[in-house]
Order: sequence, then C-alpha cells, then structure tokens
Amino acid sequence: MKKFFLYARKSTDVEDKQVLSIDAQLNELREFANRDGIIIVAELIEKQSAKTPGRPIFNAMLERIEAGEADGILAWHPDRLARNSVDGGRIIYMLDTGKIKTLKFPRSWFENTPQGKLMLHNDFGFSKYFVDSLSENTKRGLREKVRRGEFPGLAPIGYLNDYRAKRIIVDRERASLVQEVFARYASGKVTLDDLRHYFASQNVRSRHGKLLSRGGVTKIISNPIYYGHFRYAGEIYE
Repeated sequence: MKKFFLYARKSTDVEDKQVLSIDAQLNELREFANRDGIIIVAELIEKQSAKTPGRPIFNAMLERIEAGEADGILAWHPDRLARNSVDGGRIIYMLDTGKIKTLKFPRSWFENTPQGKLMLHNDFGFSKYFVDSLSENTKRGLREKVRRGEFPGLAPIGYLNDYRAKRIIVDRERASLVQEVFARYASGKVTLDDLRHYFASQNVRSRHGKLLSRGGVTKIISNPIYYGHFRYAGEIYE
C-alpha cells in the first residue's frame, strides 16, 4: 500500500480568501482517505503563501519523500501545493524521477502518466496565472488610486485611515503633536534626539515600544504628506 503525506495549506493572501479553511480541508481529506483506503503517515499544515518558493513545511515534506517516508501527497487541490513555477516544477520532476509515486486530490483527477502530468502542469500554470493576474490588477488599482490623489497605504502619524471612505483623514488627537514637532525643528534649536524624546513623552514610540530612531524621526519630518503631497513608487504625487 502506498503511504501519503496529507498536506493542507491556507494563507491570509487575497487569492486564498475563497479557499476552504484548514479544518475544512482536513475534514475533506480525511474522509477522502477513509473512502479510498489511503494510508496517511503524517498530517502537515502550513499557513503561508505559495506565490514564492521557500515554504519550510512544504520543503521538508519533499525531503522526507525523497528519504522514503512516503510515496505520495494528498492535498485538497493542486494549488495547495504550488502557485509558483519553481515548486510546481519540482513536484513534476519528482514524479518524473519516481521520487513521488502519485498525488491525490478530492477535487482534481491525477494519474502519474504523461497525460496526468500535463494536466497537473496546467493546474499549476493556471494557479500561477491567477496569482499574477491578481497582483497586476491590484497594482493597476493602486496606480489609479494614486492618479486620483488618494494616499494608497497606512496613514502616517497625524492622519488616520478612513476605511469606509477609502481615504486618509486628520487625526485630531495627534495633528497638533506633528505641528509642534515641525515648529520645534524649524526653530533650529532642537536635535533629532530631542524630537525622539518629545515623541516618547507624548506616548509615540516604535512598534516594539522603544524610542523612535533618528531615521524614524527624519522620515516623519521629511514626509511630503504634511504639505499635501505623497510619495509612491519613488514619485511625488499631489
């Protein structure tokens, strides 16, 4: 009897929004394994995008297959295994060399034949095409937002993101703080370290609770957002 690794994956990326949760994948795969008499030697769960190579659990699984711990992989769909050409090519090469004997998917047919590998290659290709298209559409949407003069990111200190209106608005609690920092800096009587400590006195610190770095302070006082412009992809927009 062939032995399988059960592999379930889901990430927080946009392209995974409609994918079954990890628990739902596990339930379907277990039912499929029981129905088809598949022997599962280990259940492997990964919460990471497959857009780029480098998933540690996925890589370790292939290494364990090469070491002879299992003959194949059971996954909900081919796109759970790969959404990039490197990982997809690696799986197909391991099928070519006999390292992976077979793959099983409840939602997709596969046999380790030339026709089966062609269909698998197509599945991987469509998965990559979907990711690439989604990325390009997202970038296009951001470029259009920028052309309309809408700030396309997290609001800097002194502003807030209004997610309903999809724009930034003045943070009335901290706007005066930013104005004070600019006034102090313009006086020529303070140093960057003075401003770091002033921010700390106003309960403005780094994400790790430390004093803002000099670079962080410099980034604030040189940010064009405070005179009505913003920087995006190396360009300044109104």
